[in-house]
Amino acid sequence: MSSPQVVTGQTPSKPLDDPTPMPAHIPKVKELGVTSGPLKSAAFFIGAYCKEYNEDFMLCKAEDRSPEHCLAEGRKVTRCAQDLISKMRENCFAEWNKHWDCLENHNQEYYRCREVERPLNKCMFEKLGLMKTIPGAPEGEVPIHEKLNPIHKRQQK
Repeated sequence: MSSPQVVTGQTPSKPLDDPTPMPAHIPKVKELGVTSGPLKSAAFFIGAYCKEYNEDFMLCKAEDRSPEHCLAEGRKVTRCAQDLISKMRENCFAEWNKHWDCLENHNQEYYRCREVERPLNKCMFEKLGLMKTIPGAPEGEVPIHEKLNPIHKRQQK
């Protein structure tokens, strides 16, 4: 029995996507159709808007780590995110576009884009009733994204 030969520096001859169609009992859903910048910009809002679906999905994954086990729950999360992205495009596109553009131009770092983030947060609250909250943020303190003059310094651990 010979071991497989590993060749570095070459692309695999097989496609990375599995061409096998999904089982018929799994509901069909389109991909979100956005890149990392828009997703990162919308992440906290998706988390709030799709909370119940996300929690169901995570509970399902805790029950069984098999990829097939939670496909239906994953589809529900994707549909919910699609719904929110559509609403963001309809209601806050200009603000959202500025924020994700800033993220893409500043190495996906939130702290460098706070100035353009504030109008997005305001629009999302006024038009969709969604407020950005950061899970695990200290209670009783002004959240980092609402501080007008935050001080960024190295943190020694």
